[in-house]
Amino acid sequence: MNEVVKCLIERRSVKKYRPEQIEPEALDAILTAGTWAPSGMGRQPCKIVVLQKPEDIAELEKLNASVLGNPDAHPFYGAPTVCVIFADAGASTAVEDGSLVIGNMLNAAHSLGVGSCWIHRARQEFQLPEGRALMQKWGLDERYIGIGHCILGYAAQQPAAPKPRKPDFVVRV
Repeated sequence: MNEVVKCLIERRSVKKYRPEQIEPEALDAILTAGTWAPSGMGRQPCKIVVLQKPEDIAELEKLNASVLGNPDAHPFYGAPTVCVIFADAGASTAVEDGSLVIGNMLNAAHSLGVGSCWIHRARQEFQLPEGRALMQKWGLDERYIGIGHCILGYAAQQPAAPKPRKPDFVVRV
């Protein structure tokens, strides 16, 4: 089987991480994969903000947990790196473009032996005043919307087994 297709089939979300930070070379490769994601008309409307300081991650995780409706939750699962993907809301394909960035990053991470997971609620986080303040701190203006988070780290346990693919997933006409 083709190595890329094999990687796509085998990738799973990781929901428990070891505390050590991922290697800088691996992070650079994952970020590069994100920057090469397709985008509508080649506009590249996305930005990736990388958080690796525990206090920065804790602040954002608290905001994400509040949007989730469970302030005691830990939706980043202990990942030592959190990448937040934003897109320019003026791009008609903003959500799709940002989603492709995250998809590339998830698959690149797996290919490099780094665990990953897509964490939702970025749009809601950055509509809040606290989220807008973080965006300003990070140098992002109000035209950007949160698309999602790509959390990264080394898996502390094996991910769950994949669910079988539904039989009617593909319809050939």
